[in-house]
Amino acid sequence: MQQFVNRKKRIFDIILILSLLFLAACAITTRLYHKTSEIRIDDDFIIVKATAIDTFSSLAAEYLNDPSKGWLIAEFNHIKSLTSGQELCIPLFPFNKGGLKSGGFQTVPVLAYYGFSKNKASKISITQDDFKAQMKYLKENGYHVITLDQLLGFLDYREQIPEKSVAITFDDGWISVYDIAIPILKKYGFPATIFIYTDFIGGGKAMSWKQIKELSKAGFDIQCQTKTHRNLKVIKKKESFKEYFKSLEMEISYPKKVINKKLQKECKYLAYPYGKTNNLVIAMLKKHGYRAAFTVNQKSNPFFIDKYKINRTAIYGKYDIEKFRKELSVFQRMELK
Repeated sequence: MQQFVNRKKRIFDIILILSLLFLAACAITTRLYHKTSEIRIDDDFIIVKATAIDTFSSLAAEYLNDPSKGWLIAEFNHIKSLTSGQELCIPLFPFNKGGLKSGGFQTVPVLAYYGFSKNKASKISITQDDFKAQMKYLKENGYHVITLDQLLGFLDYREQIPEKSVAITFDDGWISVYDIAIPILKKYGFPATIFIYTDFIGGGKAMSWKQIKELSKAGFDIQCQTKTHRNLKVIKKKESFKEYFKSLEMEISYPKKVINKKLQKECKYLAYPYGKTNNLVIAMLKKHGYRAAFTVNQKSNPFFIDKYKINRTAIYGKYDIEKFRKELSVFQRMELK
């Protein structure tokens, strides 16, 4: 019996070794094919002939060390698909960081959502079906949903992003975002940022800190919308300037500390309540280490936008797909006179 077991184990080991050798041979064959067919031009470009098993992602993994940058190869070569034997030029650097072209420049819409409902829309509440349709539209029409860190890389003129880039944000921290919007985003693999005002979290219609932590661990970005959601731009009735100054300090510094303590992460972006700001607020944000801040101006963003006045487009509850589509401006044309 023991002899049978030993023989069976040896057979299994041999099969395993042969399988590993086969997989290694396939990888080496593919790699050698590219190595023998590629042409390097300085340190900037590689010309390579695609094989039958290549994809934009596999080429980006091989030559750019990042499979998520397949779009860079597709955009440089002005193609949407690969065919066996096709010659490609792979750029080894960001070839258009600011999205500038002869006819204009790239812009990035940042979408702002609030609450959600199963089937009843209101001004700030999107139905589940409408949000599904909007996310499906982005996916099927070639939009790339990027993070705020990627957006800031573009705005700082450090990083190139896909031509049809869009960012998704949520305000306040409503429980309906957790129940309705997040599962849809997960289905499409879209990242998003949730701007919370900390006094709201844990209330009756808000997410709990447990849910916020869960989303943060799942890769969703949690950022700040102040402590109480007061209008930062306006001094309240009977409020002295000294009291206003202290209030601003608290609204901006307190939630940053809370998010850092509860989530062990840096809070570096702020969404202005009601989209309102002034020079004092911006100075206070810079003092406390915020990297950027967001309004609710219904415009898209070029790379030269003021990083403390980044535009966001509010998506309201009764937007049909056609109206949604019109908010997705990714290029600003310029007429040359």
